This record gives sequence, C-alpha cells and structure tokens, in this order.
Amino acid sequence: MTIRVLLADDHRVITDGLRSLIDSRADMRVVAVAATGLEAVRCAIETAPDIVVMDQAMPEMNGTEAAQIIRERRAATRVIILSMHSNTEHVHQALQAGASGYVLKSCAGAELVDAIRAVHAGRRYLSTPLAEDLVERMLAGCEDALSRLSARERQVLKMLAEGHSIVGIATRLSLSRKTVETYRERLMEKLEVRDLPSLVKFAIRRGVVELES
Repeated sequence: MTIRVLLADDHRVITDGLRSLIDSRADMRVVAVAATGLEAVRCAIETAPDIVVMDQAMPEMNGTEAAQIIRERRAATRVIILSMHSNTEHVHQALQAGASGYVLKSCAGAELVDAIRAVHAGRRYLSTPLAEDLVERMLAGCEDALSRLSARERQVLKMLAEGHSIVGIATRLSLSRKTVETYRERLMEKLEVRDLPSLVKFAIRRGVVELES
C-alpha cells in the first residue's frame, strides 16, 4: 500500500527536497504540494492524502490552525508538523490541534520518513530531541498554567500579545467586545498577572508569540 503525502511549505527548495526524499521510497509518494495554510486545507480536502507534512510557519494560516481544520474536515488524514521550534508551547499547540507528529527541521530527512510511516500506522511521532516525559505531561494537562487554558483562551492570548485591540479581536473572532474582555480578565486570573503588559510578556516568554528578529 502506497502512503499518499501532501507537502505544505512556502519555500520551494524545501518542498522540492522533501518530495525527492519521499518519492524515492517505494511505499510512499507525494500527491500534492501547497504553499500556504489555506491552500493546504483545500488540497487536503480535494486530494484526500493519508498524511499531510506541514511547515508550522505558513502564510495566510499557520500550520497548527490548518492542521485543526484538516482534522475536522478529513478525519482519516493525519498531520505531521515540521518546525524549527522545539519549545513546549509550540509542541503542545500542535498536538492539541490534532497533529499526530512533530518533526524538527534540524532532524528532517530520514526521520521524516520514519515519522510518516509511524503516523500512518496510527502511532504518534515526535523528533528524538523532544523529551517523551515532557510531552506526556503536556498531554495529561499538567504542564503548567498554559495547559489549563482552552483553545479559545490561547487564541485570545496570542492575539492580545500580537497587539490586536479588543474590538479587533472581537471582529475577527465574531465575538462581542464584552466576551473578549471577559476572556482577557479570565486569562489574567488563570496566569496570575495583573495587567495587559504582563500578559504580553508572559506570552512572549512562553513562546505563545515571538518577537520579530
């Protein structure tokens, strides 16, 4: 049985390299390539791949957001996130969104082939440098205050840290201003911070959002 793979990365040199790697294996082949998160979602729905290998940092919609939609629309399709980030928050977000694998770009190559086979077989795959015991704690929801946040609370936290206004967040998420303000107050309570600047610093420090270099 041939494993059908969709590649999603906005860098052509990366997708070309990964395509060559995957197509050289007798048990798998690339059936489509996408350059944005939205395109990856569309391609996944149209081509019904077994596995989606997706870069975390994608235009239009990031890999984690795209993975969640793909899993909702195509339950049979498994997603592997390919990322340069190894911190707890990025891994947790990917797994929470429904990704079955998380491979560091620094480890990509033969390890990605192993990840595709493992995920296709119904197992979870994480790059070797990611400590298994840490991941298990995250999945059990006991990592720290971040693990107690709902998906929506994380989304609001990220948008606040990125500088979006309450009104802007309300518009983008189709919520009332009062609801967003309630989310902000709840975040401050759960994360034990007193003001918005402290909330932003927390988000940056924990990798929820990153400062541009």
